Amino acid sequence: MICLPGGPGRAAAYLEDLGGLSTDRTLVMLDARATGRSEVPADPTTLRFDRLADDVEALRVHLALDAADVLAHSAGTIVAQAWASAHPDRVSSLVLVTPSGRLQGSDRTDVDELVAARAGEPWYADAREALDALETAPPSQQQTLWRAARPFLYGRWDERAQAHAATADRQVSKRAELGFGPVNEQDVDVGALLAGLQEVRAPVLVVAGERDALTGIAAARDVAASFPSAQTVVLPGAGHFPWVDEPAAFVDVVREFLQK
Repeated sequence: MICLPGGPGRAAAYLEDLGGLSTDRTLVMLDARATGRSEVPADPTTLRFDRLADDVEALRVHLALDAADVLAHSAGTIVAQAWASAHPDRVSSLVLVTPSGRLQGSDRTDVDELVAARAGEPWYADAREALDALETAPPSQQQTLWRAARPFLYGRWDERAQAHAATADRQVSKRAELGFGPVNEQDVDVGALLAGLQEVRAPVLVVAGERDALTGIAAARDVAASFPSAQTVVLPGAGHFPWVDEPAAFVDVVREFLQK
C-alpha cells in the first residue's frame, strides 16, 4: 500500500505504522519531494500537488503494480485525488484519512463547533487563544501559534498525542509546504480533476475523526461525494490523526474495507 503524508510538506515518518496496519500490508511510505529522505528538486514547480501526483504514478510503475492501493492523509489526499483522477484505471483501492476538502471548496463550517466542544478541557483557553491569533498572525509567528494550538488536532491531549505532535517541528519542510501551492484554477484545472474522480470505479474509503478540529467532518463527506461510490466512516473519539487516537478502531475499519 502506497502511503502519502500530509502537512503539506511533512515527512512520512509521522504516519508511523498507521496504528498497526503494517501487519496487514506492506506500507510503502512516500516522502514528497523536499521532505524526509527525498531530494530537493531543481525545479520548484515540481513541488506542486498535481506534480507530486506524477511521483505516485512513477512509484506505481517502479513497483510493477498493475493497480495500486493508496492511503493518503490530510493534504496528501489532494495528491491522491489528483493521481486517481489522472489514472482512474490504476486505482485498486483508495483510503483518504481526515481529508482536506480544498478541491471541493469545502468551507469547514463544522470546525468552529468542533473547537468549541473542547471548552471543558484544561488546555482549551491557551490553545483557543493561539488558534484565534493564527487568522491574522504574520508568517514569522505562525509556527509558534500552531504549536500551542495542537491539542485541537487530537482526540485526547495525552502523553501519546503530545509525543506525536512534538515530531512535527523536525519533520516539516517549509520549502515543500510553500511549493505545494493553493488549489485554484490558475495552475490546475480543478473542474477537470473533479470530473476525473467520477471515472474511479475502485472502492474508496473516507475516514473522518469525530473530534477533528482541523479539517472537520463535513469535508470528508464532500470528498466522498466526488466519487461514484465511496464509503465514509467517522471514528468516535478520534481527531486529525486517528491512528494515534484510536489505533485499533482505525485499523479495524481499514482492514474491513480492504478485505471486501
